[in-house]
Amino acid sequence: MADGARDSVEISLAPGLLGVDRAAWDALANPPGARFDPFIAWDFLEALEATGCVGGRSGWEPRHLLAHDASGALVGAMPLYLKLHSMGEYVFDHSWADAMRRAGGTYYPKLQCAAPFTPVTGRRIFARDGAVADALVSGAIEAARILRASSVHVTFPTEAEWNTLGDSGFLRRTGVQFHWDNPGYAGFADFLAALSSGKRKTIRRERERATEGLTIHRLEGADITAGHWDFFFRCYMDTGARKWGSPYLNRAFFTELGARMAARCVLFLAARDGRPVAAALNLKGSDTLYGRYWGCTEDIPFLHFELCYYQAMDYAIAHGFARVEAGAQGEHKLLRGYAPVTTYSAHWIAHPGLRNAVAQFLENERPAVADEIEALAEHTPFRKGE
Repeated sequence: MADGARDSVEISLAPGLLGVDRAAWDALANPPGARFDPFIAWDFLEALEATGCVGGRSGWEPRHLLAHDASGALVGAMPLYLKLHSMGEYVFDHSWADAMRRAGGTYYPKLQCAAPFTPVTGRRIFARDGAVADALVSGAIEAARILRASSVHVTFPTEAEWNTLGDSGFLRRTGVQFHWDNPGYAGFADFLAALSSGKRKTIRRERERATEGLTIHRLEGADITAGHWDFFFRCYMDTGARKWGSPYLNRAFFTELGARMAARCVLFLAARDGRPVAAALNLKGSDTLYGRYWGCTEDIPFLHFELCYYQAMDYAIAHGFARVEAGAQGEHKLLRGYAPVTTYSAHWIAHPGLRNAVAQFLENERPAVADEIEALAEHTPFRKGE
């Protein structure tokens, strides 16, 4: 698939990462000097493919977009998937698909540029320079036409990429998440001191109740054994089944994750009398701790907050991480020190009628999201003039 406007760059589609040079991909996805994002690393994405979490019957078919220069060097890439449904994206377009169906059209397949099953903001257009980035964006639209996809969706890009995509004709959407920032606390007590007295007491009580009779273990790297992964997967399956019916990841994926990216994994494990009862998995970026999955075998009040939020904050403070991102949704995070932030997505839709309808919807949604974030920010637990 040649880019006629930029004949020095050849754009192609790859049906998986196994045939893409690992070092070349990683040099573009996580270049030196940039924030390291574990979810766009070759090992993470290829582990999803190798274990069948994407590909096969998953409804996520890898169609990674690659840009090579005249010498054959990889100079650009986008993690791209042909999607047969709208699951595992965390930016909901089911109503768009339904509108297309009611109008007699076909919404699927669509193209999705994302880190699968991962609502984490990060780079989506890996490019040596701006010209290559433009070629990739044009290539994604051309790929949609070639593959007869209705649309191209870029979810959780950076704000800069979001603006670039908007300049290229993509419709721009915003959302909200809750992140915790570490301004340089010396310890958890410093964080508590920044809160209003009522919220400070609430968090102390929650932590006391959550950990009563329990021991909390922090496991990293090689200390996470196959037995730990077995227990964690049991927790993951239970939570996934209760939340969305069909968990996306299989046990083999976590074996691969532990083998390939052990140094990036942190597992918080709660145990009673030596018996594990709950676990929460985090991945480490260069300056961010990413909370991803959790589960329990006992219903213990506030233990979710302890393992997923407070332990992550404790760890971030101790290891100098600037922030904790604890996943999608959850206004309950607000009262525990996690502040609202804007997330982004961009959407190219081929059908003019649907495109116009979605554009109008987003014109109304964006200011509503901005107003929501502003209102939520007024309710953080931090001291206000005390």
